Amino acid sequence: MQVSRMSAGSEIRWGLLLRALIYSVLAFWLLPKWLSPPVQALSKAWHLGGLTAGNTALFEALLLLIALLLTWTLGLYEHRRVDGYGLPVRQAFGRQFWEGFALGVIGAGAVAVGMLLLGGMQIHGLAIHGAALLWAALAWLGSNLLVGLAEEYWFRGYLMQTLWKAVGFWPAAALIALWFAAAHYFFKAGENVWDVITLVSVSIWLCYTLRQTGSLWLAVGWHAAFDFMQFFVIGTPNGGAIPARHLLDATFPGPRWLTGGVLGTEASFLMYPLIALMFLYVWRRKFAWTADA
Repeated sequence: MQVSRMSAGSEIRWGLLLRALIYSVLAFWLLPKWLSPPVQALSKAWHLGGLTAGNTALFEALLLLIALLLTWTLGLYEHRRVDGYGLPVRQAFGRQFWEGFALGVIGAGAVAVGMLLLGGMQIHGLAIHGAALLWAALAWLGSNLLVGLAEEYWFRGYLMQTLWKAVGFWPAAALIALWFAAAHYFFKAGENVWDVITLVSVSIWLCYTLRQTGSLWLAVGWHAAFDFMQFFVIGTPNGGAIPARHLLDATFPGPRWLTGGVLGTEASFLMYPLIALMFLYVWRRKFAWTADA
């Protein structure tokens, strides 16, 4: 009887791993390969090239579509809803989302203040004014909301939940963190080992918020806010590109370890103490989230 149970458990784990592999191949390779050319054609036709809110939104919408399509299909097999893998609709844009959003604003803002105080950043005024400022803010906010939703569900939705069941939480978080960092390292200009350390650490933290809160909504809020601060408010470089229509007219004359160089805020060494504080915050906050559940 015990051997039979062990065999059944092994079969379940191998089934989960097989479905995780199917998801990974389709989500990270085949579907982007097939669907990216028409999206790139649309971007060119609509003159959305470069690091713009429109171009970012277009490609993030593609990632979200892929994540939802695969999650829905595999969820049918598992008799689960498409929102049953970390993004429950009933919690959409609720308290956890806004708590994560506040953490993202405070975190990116703290890194920017640190760069200012240490001479790595200088602000010369506003780069955009009047009605254009309002429209740009709304465009980048909408775009970065898509970034948060798409990338969190793409990486840490079905795939994270399935690997978690198959191999345990921390191995699953480590695997996804390595893949998250590899996707940036190999496909984003200017990446270096220091930013990879940041990306791995942030990815594990984002997985940790799922473990502590029971959903991805805090992670979505943080991801959206941090990128909004980087791209619109600070206007920091990202992969060597400067975001279009950003708020601050800022320059970054300091050393690369402080400013992040062509990678911007996320590659600054100031991210390391911030990430440590983020882990401490989420660990401490679990007790409040448990009481609210």
